[in-house]
Amino acid sequence: MHQGRTLFSQLLEHASRFALDRCIRRYRGNHRVRTFSCRDQFLVMAFAQLTYRESLRDIEACLSAVPDQLYHMGIRGPVTRSTLADANEKRDWRIYADFAQVLISEARRLYAGEALDLELGQTVYALDSSTIELCIGLFPWSRYQQHAGGVKLHTLLDLRGNIPAYACITSGSFPDRNILDELVPEPGAIYVFDRAYLDFRRLYGLEKAKAIFVTRAKSNFQYIRRYSAEVDRSTGLVCDQTVLLKIAATAAKYPVPLRRIRYNDAESGRRYVFITNDFTLPALTITKIYKARWQIELFFKWIKQHLRIKAFYGRSPNAVRTQIWIAISVYVLVAIVRKRLDLKPDLYTLLQILSVHIFQQTALQQALSGGGYTNTSLPDSNQLQLFNF
Repeated sequence: MHQGRTLFSQLLEHASRFALDRCIRRYRGNHRVRTFSCRDQFLVMAFAQLTYRESLRDIEACLSAVPDQLYHMGIRGPVTRSTLADANEKRDWRIYADFAQVLISEARRLYAGEALDLELGQTVYALDSSTIELCIGLFPWSRYQQHAGGVKLHTLLDLRGNIPAYACITSGSFPDRNILDELVPEPGAIYVFDRAYLDFRRLYGLEKAKAIFVTRAKSNFQYIRRYSAEVDRSTGLVCDQTVLLKIAATAAKYPVPLRRIRYNDAESGRRYVFITNDFTLPALTITKIYKARWQIELFFKWIKQHLRIKAFYGRSPNAVRTQIWIAISVYVLVAIVRKRLDLKPDLYTLLQILSVHIFQQTALQQALSGGGYTNTSLPDSNQLQLFNF
């Protein structure tokens, strides 16, 4: 029973208060804080994400217009833009990064049984990064090129449910391949990524950890062919080869055989060369695994369009990271609620409903069941759908 509680408070019930308090204590977030606690900060920033607030002044105006609702939302401290700005500036962003990981773990557990189009028993991860652009004039610390500023959001996406299994925020100049050093490979899992992560020393680390990788070869890839398997050319496959690296310095970094698969895509007319350390899956399945990597591109596009990670409420590195991690938390929290309540509408629809009914006092499942709402936005016919399950 909702007992007259707002949708916002019912939604946040699915985020463990104990876990958030534990993260706050870990970094002494409430040390010398009298009124506006870290939990208050999280709730206000989550409200801003769900209702698409444009600025601190916008947040203050909206919440001051409904003072009677603040208590029911769980917000105990007064909400002013100066207080919120100070909290975003000084409260350790790692509090919300750790809490996001708690929510991610719960979401992955809930979505573990999701069907995978590839019909594979293994977990399939897509690894990529996206640059969140920042204005150098407002964020001078974010400069990574002469006329460009921003931070990188590195994400390891579990393709069962499209839930981030790992996320990290770095400077815009951070090399993508270096993030492989931060991952703890899962034996038997499949990791798919593009050529930006092609580093044979790091790929050999995945091989030694008994993990599978699928990526594309660069145009200057030099190899020695050891064996060629038969392929059905009518499927687009050109060759399926077992190869060794030719250049001695590179071969020293990856001394064991690789599998090289060449494929012609009839739809686009493009030719692809894939390399992997798996020798058991059919060659055509390897090409489909790499094609599934497009889901992470859609993930980045989706969160940039529907979460507040392009316009920021603060200008310091701490404020930017705080906002990004709370945005990720909100995304994962809505995904958790969708699964727990067995809701049919997609995440976009759920966020739209919440944005206009956040103070409504009705049962969460009833409000989010759709009520005849349909997503009228027309998807690009050239884009795959991210949330079509």
